[in-house]
Amino acid sequence: MGTMEPASDGFTETQPSRFRQQSNTRRESLPYNTEMREVIYLDANASTPCDPQVVEAMMPFFGERFANPSSRSHGPGREAYLALEAARRTVARHLGVTSMTEIVFTSGATEANNLAIRAIAAARAGHSRHLVGQRTEHPSVLQPLAALEREGWAVTLLGVDGGGRIRLDELEHALRPDTALVSLMLANNETGVLQPVAEAAAAAHARGALVHCDAAQGPGKLRVNVGELGADLVSVSAHKVYGPKGVGALYQRRQHPPLRLEPMLAGGNQERGLRSGTPNLPGAVGLAAALELAAERVAGDGPRLASLRNRLENTVMAGLDGVRRNGDPRHRLPNTTNLAFAGVDGSALLASLPDLAVSTGSACASAAPEPSPVLRAMGVPADLAAASLRFSVMRHTTEEEIARAAARVIEEVRRLRR
Repeated sequence: MGTMEPASDGFTETQPSRFRQQSNTRRESLPYNTEMREVIYLDANASTPCDPQVVEAMMPFFGERFANPSSRSHGPGREAYLALEAARRTVARHLGVTSMTEIVFTSGATEANNLAIRAIAAARAGHSRHLVGQRTEHPSVLQPLAALEREGWAVTLLGVDGGGRIRLDELEHALRPDTALVSLMLANNETGVLQPVAEAAAAAHARGALVHCDAAQGPGKLRVNVGELGADLVSVSAHKVYGPKGVGALYQRRQHPPLRLEPMLAGGNQERGLRSGTPNLPGAVGLAAALELAAERVAGDGPRLASLRNRLENTVMAGLDGVRRNGDPRHRLPNTTNLAFAGVDGSALLASLPDLAVSTGSACASAAPEPSPVLRAMGVPADLAAASLRFSVMRHTTEEEIARAAARVIEEVRRLRR
């Protein structure tokens, strides 16, 4: 993961902290109650339950250690500041970051995405007027790009192939001398399809462009190392990785000359001036604890999630005709499958399955009545896109739940087709 560097205030990775002591003595996770649940939860890409070990790490910072990390003129404030920096150090280590000063805490990946795109655009507006994205990005990337286009920026949105991946030759063709930034997600939230981020970053850097990666769906399912991704900015979110809602982080690669970002929020000098406002200390501690737990478990969790996903997928496709898998099966998250059921309306199917927590698309665009833009960009016909459901399993999903869920889907699809 690389050697951690001393922080600018003098404390180093080897110094003890209460956070580290807590994380080294954590209890085994309490089991997620599957027997008492009336609804089988298969929407982990929308959110995951906060792990009990994460809650335990956060609890002191809601009460006895409540001080503001920005108030370092007294002991409690300094203690809070040290806890915040310990959390930052842990986040950096588990993302493979060489210096914890490259981590900026945010309210989540949506804010981190907006900050990355807006900040680069503002910083490079004097000599760059072009941005590159791709059509299956999350709305928190597509909408800032659209806003900048209305403000006079040229924006190129790359198409994807039938499996949902960009073509690198099209990226090469899209890059211009005035391209400021390429934004490319690690994994799609609807299909689980993985993008060739490292190869795209190499191509963009060769032309002088910076690279942002929305990696919110990666941790907990894959090992995410920002050095291997090659991106200059990377967004992550805690609640996708068994942490709390309302906190995330933006990695900003340290380079020479420095990568200058323009802040979106003014009113203080927190997060090195990039994100003003009182830091969410319990949330930062929770993000750090969640990433630490994910790092410990990913080697076992990944294959297990894939096994559960495959069992669900294979059972449904064996039990029904006219089922199509959306997305490249060779390049996807281990926990996600997106299935289209010919001859069935997806909303009707969803309504007929109140005992399953699944979705028809992105949680951030769930109110949209149109078929998924992600699936349409992949060339999925409108009727099949409207007949598609996403299933995303989590750490606590059981084999018995998968069997029950598959049986219910088969039952309801057959009923609706009749």
